[in-house]
Amino acid sequence: MAQNVLTIEYGDDLLNRLGVSREKFSNDAKLLLAVKLYELGKLSSGEAAQLAGKGRVEFLFALREMGVPMSNLGEESLNEELDFALNG
Repeated sequence: MAQNVLTIEYGDDLLNRLGVSREKFSNDAKLLLAVKLYELGKLSSGEAAQLAGKGRVEFLFALREMGVPMSNLGEESLNEELDFALNG
């Protein structure tokens, strides 16, 4: 599978203002992109974790820290899952 690269231009002044290294900024940016795509229902938790360069469980815990629900099921899907869990 071909790998694509996303380039975001920013200056050292941004890193200085945020007080982070280039590596930390890059990792945070990947995580934020993955979280938002997961939140919008565009990626599964496994796909988003892979994009962020994290394990699935680590990604799910990162969601919690960012105030994003671990489950991105809509109300109808959630009700179906609950019904299946309760009634088989």
